[in-house]
Amino acid sequence: MPKSIENEKLQKILARAGFGSRREVEKIISDGLVKVNGKVAKLGERAIASDSIQFKGQPIKETRLARQTTQVILYNKPEGQICSRKDEKNRTTIFQNLPRIINGRWISVGRLDLNTSGLLILTNNGELANRMMHPSYKIEREYSVRIFGEVSAQIISRLKKGVKLEDGLAKFDQISKLPKQDDESINKWYKVVIKEGRNREVRRIWESQNLQVSRLIRTGYGVFDLPRTLRQGKSKELNWKQINQLLTSVDLKE
Repeated sequence: MPKSIENEKLQKILARAGFGSRREVEKIISDGLVKVNGKVAKLGERAIASDSIQFKGQPIKETRLARQTTQVILYNKPEGQICSRKDEKNRTTIFQNLPRIINGRWISVGRLDLNTSGLLILTNNGELANRMMHPSYKIEREYSVRIFGEVSAQIISRLKKGVKLEDGLAKFDQISKLPKQDDESINKWYKVVIKEGRNREVRRIWESQNLQVSRLIRTGYGVFDLPRTLRQGKSKELNWKQINQLLTSVDLKE
């Protein structure tokens, strides 16, 4: 049974209710798009269950703001789908394939670009999503990458040490060549692990060495791997034990 909210920061309440990650909600509050009891809210303001809260002009029901049981799903994203809710080009979004959720909405933990497939984690708990994406928790993202071009030992060393991108230094925490490959092929598969989620970061790291990424698949995020039995375009709900494991990993309680 959902519990009424106590006196908490507004951005925390709205994030937990699924209006976005805490970072997204903080920006919306800063833009003056949230009202509490008829007044434009300020970042850091606190609220309680009996307050009248409007989000982008729409009143929020108290049942939506109450503490909901955390739900988490794994989704196997195909290439060609985008991670936005709406798209001006009318392309397929991941949200069209997800199960229905009551008193909340699915929040994607990080994104995968149009041409990247593989594991996405989605939750109705905005605070959980925020912590899983935050660099301070150093959660590992694992990818299988098919590279077109010659990858020398010097290049691998540079990628592990760090390369300069336009938005700062970036590196792979782990990199290894995957076994059982055609030695004659110009395309080679590698496994890489990174602890950040900057835009197109994996691709840009490889491209800094004049190498082309011809396939990119996310195979793991934190404690979860992409299930072998999970087909593309399908989702799998986590059980309470797995969810508790996930919450504990980022210092949250149900």
